[in-house]
Amino acid sequence: MTGCGAEVSGTQRAYRPPVEAAETADPPVAADVHAALAAIVPIVRRIVAARVPDRSTADDLVQETLVRVLAAADRIEPGMLEPYAIVTARNVVASLWREQDRHRRNEHRMVDLLAPESPDADLLAREEQSAVAQALARLSDRERATLLAHEVSGQDTRSLAAELGSTAGAVAAQLNRARARLRVEYLLASERVEPPTDRCRPVLLALSGGDRRRQREVDAARHLLECDLCARLSQPLLQRAATREDRIRIAIGSDGDIVAARQAARELASRLGFGRTDLTLIATAVSEVARNIVRFAGSGEVVVELLDHPRRGVQVVARDTGPGISDVEQALTDGYSTYSGLGLGLPGARRLMDEFAVASEVGQGTTATMTKWCGER
Repeated sequence: MTGCGAEVSGTQRAYRPPVEAAETADPPVAADVHAALAAIVPIVRRIVAARVPDRSTADDLVQETLVRVLAAADRIEPGMLEPYAIVTARNVVASLWREQDRHRRNEHRMVDLLAPESPDADLLAREEQSAVAQALARLSDRERATLLAHEVSGQDTRSLAAELGSTAGAVAAQLNRARARLRVEYLLASERVEPPTDRCRPVLLALSGGDRRRQREVDAARHLLECDLCARLSQPLLQRAATREDRIRIAIGSDGDIVAARQAARELASRLGFGRTDLTLIATAVSEVARNIVRFAGSGEVVVELLDHPRRGVQVVARDTGPGISDVEQALTDGYSTYSGLGLGLPGARRLMDEFAVASEVGQGTTATMTKWCGER
């Protein structure tokens, strides 16, 4: 088993990705994103100020824009942050205008009571069902059958793989792509629109699936600035980051959180068809990096994510803002420990995973990234 290919949380500090750690994959989203956001703030302020004269309201809208951009940052490639911030700012202002217009139209009322039930509730329900049906109809027969078997009938990926003559990991990847396409088609059907250009669907699919490499290939950043429809639909597509089914974030602050992180990593990795041995190795490595956070930093987070391109695997990123590691190379040496515990520590976690990297800065924190590839030894 080899080790090195992500970022780890040994004992401390905020994340500054080292050059080596960024060579094999998209750079992690942390310090780089915060730096990019700082550069974007003046642009967002200009956009909002040009449309909203009240300064306090404008400040609120700028903050709302930045919160939305930060929430979507790990789903879009770095070059898209500025264009996405621009279209988000425009959408946030447009939402304010719509709310103010609604308020003006209703300000003659002494009391704005909510109706017990909207008279067009049945119509809205039928439109919702129609949009879902249209979206499903636009999937391929295989995508639709697999998605319904998994989501509606509750069939797991292993039994689906056996029926399809495939692997659990391949089925999981197919389900992720089908969900991404379904979200796009549902939004288009709900708005009763067809994409104005041939570029729209590829861009929207790349956004929906959080495929940062594909976003670069289709030049999604430029397209969002040129296409009003895609700019508008990018908001609901990207703001589902917190509910992704292939990604789990666990706050770490106690021994109980270590157990939760271990269990979450094992459960998520099992969807790719990892064997029992590999699942145990992944869970143990997660325990070690999470234990380091509790012991040395006090608090932090562990993010576990499934990867399905270009290879299938599970990636674990552990971050904290603790004291940092003064000598990362020494901390990764077998037998080295700053405490008298019996755990495997960072060296052990590195041996358990296929790829492993640590980025640390004294006084700032530590980020550890580990990857286990499905089917590798």
